[in-house]
Amino acid sequence: MHSPAADRPRHLLDLARLPAARIDTLLRRAQMFAEGAQAPAALAGAAVCTLFFEPSTRTRLSFQLAAQRLGAHVLNFDASTASTTKGETDLDTFRTIQAMGVRGFVVRHKTDGAVAALAEAAQPGVAVLNAGDGRSHHPTQGLLDMLTLRQAKGEDFSKLKVVIVGDVRHSRVARSDLHALRALGCGEIRICGPAALLPDDDTLAGCAIATTSTPRWTAWTR
Repeated sequence: MHSPAADRPRHLLDLARLPAARIDTLLRRAQMFAEGAQAPAALAGAAVCTLFFEPSTRTRLSFQLAAQRLGAHVLNFDASTASTTKGETDLDTFRTIQAMGVRGFVVRHKTDGAVAALAEAAQPGVAVLNAGDGRSHHPTQGLLDMLTLRQAKGEDFSKLKVVIVGDVRHSRVARSDLHALRALGCGEIRICGPAALLPDDDTLAGCAIATTSTPRWTAWTR
């Protein structure tokens, strides 16, 4: 018999891989917790490592607190004081910690694609969550942004016009937001910023775009 759990991705690497139904389920569950529902001890007895190769305070502490609320034992990794400073590779570090029986990794990295590369080396039963890599993806921040929009504007994203302003080229959060907004059927997505700070690939496909050189920022093009 087919189990719904079989359809759940083992890793959370980006929002481009999550269908709208999965994103909606995550947002509904998050809203329940925001309204006071008690988190289940889903990770009771499990060991989770916050594997941060890039400095962070709020993100690391948020994940640490969340893992503890789910019953996990949390190990904190700090690249500045680890063996990586002596030449150990990121993959070596990952495999060493994995060999200790750690079954969950929250990874932040300054390099695009680095978290996905570590996920490929994960043993069966080990899950990797991307807490931000390079300028590519920050899926949990994207989900949090969608939850904020949902709380402020309701569940029907088709009624929304959303504008993202600033440096989208180098923003992993903006890219994750765009994936989520498209998946949730946002009515219109607008992008505004200096032309030099907008992506030159297909990141902005389907978006209305205005640059700072556009008079009064009123002429939107697709």
